[in-house]
Amino acid sequence: MTSNDTRNHIINTGADLIGQKGFGATGINAVLTTAGVPKGSFYHYFSSKNDFGLAVIDAFTQEYDARLDQILNDTSRPCVDRLHAYFNSGLETMASCEFTRGCLIGNLGQELAGQNETFRQRLDTVFKGWEKRFERCIEEARQAGDVDESVNPADVASFLLSGWEGAILRAKVLKSTEPMERFVRVFFHQCLGTQ
Repeated sequence: MTSNDTRNHIINTGADLIGQKGFGATGINAVLTTAGVPKGSFYHYFSSKNDFGLAVIDAFTQEYDARLDQILNDTSRPCVDRLHAYFNSGLETMASCEFTRGCLIGNLGQELAGQNETFRQRLDTVFKGWEKRFERCIEEARQAGDVDESVNPADVASFLLSGWEGAILRAKVLKSTEPMERFVRVFFHQCLGTQ
């Protein structure tokens, strides 16, 4: 493996473990053992566990942003269909992990935002970026006449993000996609006036 491959392998392994156990419960030794990387390698790439955690957030965000852009910028389908595709992707992901993970950024926000200002700021930046993507898509739908003209894209995007993250949390607790499905029904009917 090249140096960059090793760093990425540590990050991906760590993201997987953090997704299962949380940041606080994920030790550096567990990450390195699972990754099959010697301990000295960790400090070659990361100055601390917090530095590693921020790298995990950045790597996850880069990958997730690309996926969001692929779905929400797909001009071959109407914006409302793009939003349905986004939600369907989330439902599939939740079911495929058997309700054990949820959203890594949401999980870290719940765990770390009140404890570490650097993490809080980084996570807030991520959420704001997602919200802006939703807002652009909703505005495009409004301009196309696919949703009511009175819809405020910024408000609806903020509600989408907060409500969806909450629905994901509830789905983990219930071990069922029902809270997510209910959110989707209410979102399209009440917020966008569509089905």
